[in-house]
Amino acid sequence: MTLHSLPIFVRLNGRAVILVGDGEAAAAKRRLLERAGAVILTENERPASPGDDPRLAIVVDDEPAVARLKARGILVNAVDRPELCDFTLPAIVDRNPVLVAIGTGGASAGLAAALRQRLEALLPMNLGRLADALYAARGVWRGRFPDATARRRAIAAALAPGGTLDVLRDFADDQALPPTREPSDGGERRVERMVLTSPEPDDLTLRQARLLANADRVTHGANVPSAILDRARADADRLPCAVPPIDLPGLTVDVRMA
Repeated sequence: MTLHSLPIFVRLNGRAVILVGDGEAAAAKRRLLERAGAVILTENERPASPGDDPRLAIVVDDEPAVARLKARGILVNAVDRPELCDFTLPAIVDRNPVLVAIGTGGASAGLAAALRQRLEALLPMNLGRLADALYAARGVWRGRFPDATARRRAIAAALAPGGTLDVLRDFADDQALPPTREPSDGGERRVERMVLTSPEPDDLTLRQARLLANADRVTHGANVPSAILDRARADADRLPCAVPPIDLPGLTVDVRMA
């Protein structure tokens, strides 16, 4: 399964961005750019510092401007014209420094907004404090779990539902330190076998989705759809094989079609 876009977070503080257009839509984009610290220019305006030429532009109701800006090598967001966009702007849930971005590739801004509203109600307001505390405690975590795989498993267990750092519970400042021992499900070598009756990733059970999300590697049969394999961690190895190896460290998830 291919991605229609690659989601990225771009730091715009102090950087020039072109905004073309007037009215409510342009005002909303201006507010968003100002929140990100961008230096907002008109199409023909030049930045104060040579070499700081804009690389991004947002255009409201001016199709000729889209072509002109693209001819300058600038990536353009054309508001309400997804077919002309080089990039789209997501709906945002802000729990600074945690940002959740919801995009539909321009298919439906209303759907993205509805999802944002659901997530706003779901995510604790102090979620950003948890992120800050984990960052501050990273040295302690490294000291407790020198092995990167063991550390990742321990953090994943702490952040999981019901864990000491369950991301959907209000965070207490004294909770960000690592546990005194590794979680019981973080054994040295573990193979979980998964037999699927459906090729659709939406039919995965919650347990199956969690196993894939935490796997160190995924072994699989040749007929397992890529859409299923895409649900695994991005940096987990994918190993097609007839029989899964049993002597590899960490968590191996073996996926087969029934």
